[in-house]
Amino acid sequence: MTSPRSFSQRPYVGPVGSTELWLVRHGASADSLEGETFELVEGQGDPPLSDAGRHQAEQVGLRLAQEPFDALYVSTLQRTVQTAAPLVARSGMTPIVDADLREVFLGDWEGGLLRLKAADDDPMFLEVMAEQRWDVIPGAESREVFGGRLRDAVERIVAAHPGGRVVVFSHGAAIGEILAQATASSPFAFVGPDNASISRLVVTPDRWIIRGYNDTAHLVN
Repeated sequence: MTSPRSFSQRPYVGPVGSTELWLVRHGASADSLEGETFELVEGQGDPPLSDAGRHQAEQVGLRLAQEPFDALYVSTLQRTVQTAAPLVARSGMTPIVDADLREVFLGDWEGGLLRLKAADDDPMFLEVMAEQRWDVIPGAESREVFGGRLRDAVERIVAAHPGGRVVVFSHGAAIGEILAQATASSPFAFVGPDNASISRLVVTPDRWIIRGYNDTAHLVN
């Protein structure tokens, strides 16, 4: 009598040729102060990491040093470069700067004003959240522009590293937009991943597959 075939459950393996992106939000940045603005880089607020953010960067660097990566990307804003620095020191990888990975441009609210508006429940901030549109803020990026440049960045990274594994240091709204596109969900469904958290995305020619969101197991006080 022939025994029936058995089929064990196996760990997930991405489709042949797919590229895995580990999306890391930068560590906590410096406090914004009422009446003051952050230094701007090409019109966008560019605060450094806070002491807490530097500690988070060390922790995420230690976690990621255990993983093999083919490349490491950062945005043009210093908080991503500083968050990546501990991993760069451990791995010897050279950061690749991609300007399209930067945070959403907030127009009139650049330089740290968003935090104040959020803390005060400003009516315009509440409208932003209700409508899930950054361009409620005068001069801010529309989703078409913001989402378009992030899709371009993802596609560019994947084209450069087919079948590879890449770590990408970016920003909260940027990572949220990438994951919203992956799931065709509401625009703000993934906005607000924790500082120094890790989200994972598998990219194939046909679709983007989320494999993890807001992993903070490496963060301890």
